[in-house]
Amino acid sequence: MSQADDHDEDDIALAGEYALHLLDADARLAFERRLAAEPGLRALLRDWDEGFVALADDVKPVAPPRKLKKRIERALFRASDPRSAAPRRGFSLGGLFGALTAAVLMLMLVVALPETRLTPPGPTYTAELAADDQSLIVRARFDRAANALRLDRVAGDALPGRVLELWLIAEGASAPVSLGVLPADQRATVAVPDDLIAALAGGTLAISDEPPGGSPTGQPTGAVLAVGAVTTL
Repeated sequence: MSQADDHDEDDIALAGEYALHLLDADARLAFERRLAAEPGLRALLRDWDEGFVALADDVKPVAPPRKLKKRIERALFRASDPRSAAPRRGFSLGGLFGALTAAVLMLMLVVALPETRLTPPGPTYTAELAADDQSLIVRARFDRAANALRLDRVAGDALPGRVLELWLIAEGASAPVSLGVLPADQRATVAVPDDLIAALAGGTLAISDEPPGGSPTGQPTGAVLAVGAVTTL
């Protein structure tokens, strides 16, 4: 694996166990938290995934028996045949057909797996940003597949001629970072830059009152209307 030289043996084994779904719930959650913050570990996991998928390359195709089609047809259409009410002995063609269907679905899953695992799994972040008087309430949930925050504005709106701007305050940071001006829609999506995703853990989200187009200084210039701590699920 290309990443083997960058990790100790424990990380290599841990990534393999994660890829095979062998970790218990606590160990899996701890590993996913590391994935969110360690690009090298994500690359190591990707190597494991690609390696497991490559194992299927050595599996040679097997031609089905010539009589299989007729057996499947009889299994499918025997319900309309009065003779099908008689008890049958031996193996079940319905079971055989079900097994064949399951095998095809498993093959499709193996083929699709590399694409679906391009986005590494990780923790889910949520927050509820609320004003002291509840005049503004916005619920946020991080979507890992889109690297974006899904926002639902439950109450409140921007003042006339003003806009709402979303900020991320990382744990231990001295200044907030703007995530952009919120659309006027009740439900909105705000992209989170890759280098800020890890900062969501233990961070705080805030909304400030700003002039059209957002803060001209890169820092909040108006009143901070709502604040909410980010919770990791």
